[in-house]
Amino acid sequence: MLTSLYIKDFALIDELEVQFTSGLTIITGQTGAGKSIIIGALNMVLGERADTDVIRHDAAKAVAEAFFKVEQTEDLKKLFTENELEWQPELVLRREIKASGSRAFVNDTPVPIGVLKAVGDVLVDLHGQHDHQLLLKEEHHRGFLDQFTAIRPILADYLNQLNETRKLHKKWTDLKQSDRQLQEKLDLYRFQLKELQEAELQEGEEDELLQEMNLLDNAEILDQKATAIREIGTDGEINVMDLLAKLEDELEDLSKIDSGFEQFLNEMQAAKISLNELFRFTDSYQSGIEFNPDRLEQLRVRHTELKRLQKKYHRNIEELIALRDELEEQIHISDNFDVELEKLEKNFKASCSVLSEKAQQLRTIRTKTGKDLAQKVVQELHHLGINHAQFEVRLLPIEQKNGWIQLDGLALEANDSGGDHVTFYISTNKGVEPKPLSKTASGGEISRVMLTLKSIFAEEQSLPLMIFDEIDTGISGEISEKVGRSMRKLSCRCQIICITHQSQIAAYADAHFVVQKSESEHDTTTQIISLSESKHVEEIARLMSGELISDASLESARLMISRAKAG
Repeated sequence: MLTSLYIKDFALIDELEVQFTSGLTIITGQTGAGKSIIIGALNMVLGERADTDVIRHDAAKAVAEAFFKVEQTEDLKKLFTENELEWQPELVLRREIKASGSRAFVNDTPVPIGVLKAVGDVLVDLHGQHDHQLLLKEEHHRGFLDQFTAIRPILADYLNQLNETRKLHKKWTDLKQSDRQLQEKLDLYRFQLKELQEAELQEGEEDELLQEMNLLDNAEILDQKATAIREIGTDGEINVMDLLAKLEDELEDLSKIDSGFEQFLNEMQAAKISLNELFRFTDSYQSGIEFNPDRLEQLRVRHTELKRLQKKYHRNIEELIALRDELEEQIHISDNFDVELEKLEKNFKASCSVLSEKAQQLRTIRTKTGKDLAQKVVQELHHLGINHAQFEVRLLPIEQKNGWIQLDGLALEANDSGGDHVTFYISTNKGVEPKPLSKTASGGEISRVMLTLKSIFAEEQSLPLMIFDEIDTGISGEISEKVGRSMRKLSCRCQIICITHQSQIAAYADAHFVVQKSESEHDTTTQIISLSESKHVEEIARLMSGELISDASLESARLMISRAKAG
């Protein structure tokens, strides 16, 4: 649940902090008081787009911070793992808007706006004033249906197969399109391949070649230096090893008299061993020095050839080897074009067959889920005053000539929807056949259908918080009472925050806030105030009768609240 919301320097808000509780929270206030500003700030902290215009005048930045207390669901666990975020029982989402841009944080960790929005989408379903108009657009109906848990894994499986089929189709069509270009370049490819194959290129060859050339080129110097070392070590009239032997004798005599020389004796003996190894290695090394001008010339010719190829193709040795392999593949494809094309076509058609099976599975689960949804919608609409409601979820195939999906003898378009178009049908009058929702429902009916769908999906998805911004548009007082009752019922499953102008809905509040705008000589600010029980009654009375609150309206407000509490 949302435990608190902090807003600073956002539009007309100087600074405010709101503490929330579970259940149904109602927010009321006169038109223009700033209710939409608070929703705008909450939208901002949930990752929605925000302009720099929201920064309060004379302020450096606008800030919104939301505190949530939630359990770690699978969706949240996945998001936090993928983005290397530290999990805490209390989640803090923060957004800052500056003239130079915006910053987002989750638990004080900077994150991209997209990550903030993804986390917000898991935590909150915010229904704005005009969101119910989405139901009037049939392209959104599939999205409503596909929110059900039973459909999501089947849809994901279908989309994975669709992606694989698209890859195979692209590879197949690319091959067909590239054949003509390949034929035009085939002579060049064959010449290049012959040249690279004859070069017998090996990885790491150039480094080995340069190393061997360096040794052969400096063979005389190496031999001279080795001779000098041997003369210094053992071959000279006066040499290091003889001197070290004498020094060892003297140190042995001294260490027998004074143990302080033992350390130096040991170090000298170790040095003697190391030097002796050096002179033995030098002797062996000198015997292996190669004086081979012919081999050196061969290496130089080979190095020149490697450099020529690198310069010609603008590639290093490893890249030339890769080019050789690529040319071999291209020529192999050309030589076996018909076989390769037939193989890719066969793979594509096999993938289309699997895709059709996935589409059938998706249609089956959508059909079943659609029937379950329709039954629940009818039940909920009955509670909201539409007693003779009929609701249907219809799947209509999207036919396409040569479509990849084959179902029931029809070729269907292979798109992200699974080849079927989803449309909601409704009838609100007894004896009237259901018709497309977008063409028959009134504004008040649309609001109730949307509330019904939200209620069903809240139970399905276990959303922590749902926010309704004036969902009561176009409904009467009698229906408003039923909407309020429905929201109270819904608030038993998840936290509900509702902005409303209807007293009948506000009467069901577990907590009630009023938004007020105040003006000073030089400034205008928006504030939100938590109402006591008595102030809650007064606000209900104001919603009923306007600014002039009478004893009669107060009594009516008390009765309305009492009736709401009684359920």
